[in-house]
Amino acid sequence: METIVLSVVVPMYNEEAVVPALVARLRPVLDGLGVPYEVVAVDDGSADRTAALLLQHGRAWPELRLLKLRRNSGHQAALTAGLHRSRGDWVVSIDADLQDPPETIAEMLALARERHLDVVYGVRADRSTDTPFKRYTAGAYYRLMRRLIGGDVPAQAGDFRLLSREAVDVLKVLPERTPVYRLLVPSLGFTSGSVPYVREQRAAGETKYPLRKMVALAWDSAADFSAAPLRIATWLGALTFLACLALTAFGIVVWANGTVIPGWTSLFLAVLLLAAVQLICYELGDVTPPR
Repeated sequence: METIVLSVVVPMYNEEAVVPALVARLRPVLDGLGVPYEVVAVDDGSADRTAALLLQHGRAWPELRLLKLRRNSGHQAALTAGLHRSRGDWVVSIDADLQDPPETIAEMLALARERHLDVVYGVRADRSTDTPFKRYTAGAYYRLMRRLIGGDVPAQAGDFRLLSREAVDVLKVLPERTPVYRLLVPSLGFTSGSVPYVREQRAAGETKYPLRKMVALAWDSAADFSAAPLRIATWLGALTFLACLALTAFGIVVWANGTVIPGWTSLFLAVLLLAAVQLICYELGDVTPPR
């Protein structure tokens, strides 16, 4: 069986409008590399004809494989499925919308081979084609992640990257339930480099990353890679405990004045104190160190 040198993983969700353009642009690039390759297109439970079009193009392009998820599971889950099914010595992940130019793949592979790198990031040197809102929120996300996690997070590096087989094998055995690869990959400490590129306009269709998904990504990033949420819970617990002390005095006063029904004071204070203790113990009981 022929050894596959390069795998290209492409998560897709309702991308029927962009599939023809993706195939027309990606295939010449990969054919021009002169190495055995495969394309793992992951259909993330699309409700349109994305899967049907991929199967149609696959008849004329044998290197194109379709991996179809039963339901929409999210971009990172689709990317995980593609990485786990990839077979190449090197694995590139790229979105289907062609904002990340496929032509950069050749440069990424050449850099990895020349410098013996395990990771090569595609870094957006120019995002002028994005809306001002998109540029602002993306910048805010990376600033927040570097503040919470540290300076290892490459600025303006999304999910367009090249990984060695060794790096992919490490990712496959990690216990992450909701991996955020733009943070997880840098945290592993593999040798890395970067290739700058100009971010292009979406080839067709609409963005699959609205504000709701961007907020969810930021939350997953903070929850998985930082102790900040736990610290917030601890401070809330401490503030609640201090409030309980003040309310204890209030409860005793109203009890002494006989203005409440029997049992109200004890129940009132017990609920408040238990809530405060639970928040504090949630932090103390979590022994998993932050990344």
